[in-house]
Amino acid sequence: MSATTETRLSTIRNLEISWPVLPDDFILPDDPVEDTEHHPLAAALHDALSAVPELLQDALITTNFALCAGVNNRTICKALDWMYVRPVPAWPHYRPRRSYTPHTQGPVPLVVMEFLSTSDNDEYSMQFQPRIGKWFFYEQVIKVPTYVIFQPETALLEVYGLRSQHYQLQTPDANDRYWIPGLDLFLGVWQGRRNERTGAWLRWWNAAGELLLWPEERAEQERLRAEQERLRAEQERLRAEQERQRAEAAEQRAAQLAERLRQLGIEPDS
Repeated sequence: MSATTETRLSTIRNLEISWPVLPDDFILPDDPVEDTEHHPLAAALHDALSAVPELLQDALITTNFALCAGVNNRTICKALDWMYVRPVPAWPHYRPRRSYTPHTQGPVPLVVMEFLSTSDNDEYSMQFQPRIGKWFFYEQVIKVPTYVIFQPETALLEVYGLRSQHYQLQTPDANDRYWIPGLDLFLGVWQGRRNERTGAWLRWWNAAGELLLWPEERAEQERLRAEQERLRAEQERLRAEQERQRAEAAEQRAAQLAERLRQLGIEPDS
């Protein structure tokens, strides 16, 4: 191990980390604002989870939100693109929530995501002096178990798991999806259109490999199922009508035959 590396590791080990709650008048850092791709990507991830109500119960799911900690008596906040924490105590509806501090306000986030854009927002930065990079903050300060980096334009998805105090790039399964512990769902890339956006999306699949549908997809699925039931009922009605018509026709033929026999002097029932 080089002297530089040893000095760096010693400095990291000596970091004083605390978990202060931000005061209401705290001025959040002016981090780069997400581009127009980020909001629909984040919304799509959240909306699909509504298919599994228990994952929304007591959960904090946010985008462009401040994740906070104290490092060497400095309050550090990072504006992440998507975060899932559970369970989190209820927050008063009359107070807008601006930030989240692990350990003080609830557990460490299960997963944090960053969507890459043209601006450099230090998603890969291990810098910690004097400025703290996002990678370092999530890995060494917050210790988020799963860190996801997604490039919407190229559909490149990287999932890192915290192993031995460092992030390691995870290997996808045969379907090119990644298992996300805690949510117990697979995360993968899906190509298609939603609202006004066409391109690569991050989507969830359950343990059985079934895609978690967006609300509008579930509504369309229910509409198609209802239409299928209506068609099935119509087919049953037509079959019943055909049977009724056949029965009536047979009854008419029997009556005509009986009348013909009577004309010949033969009683049909004799």
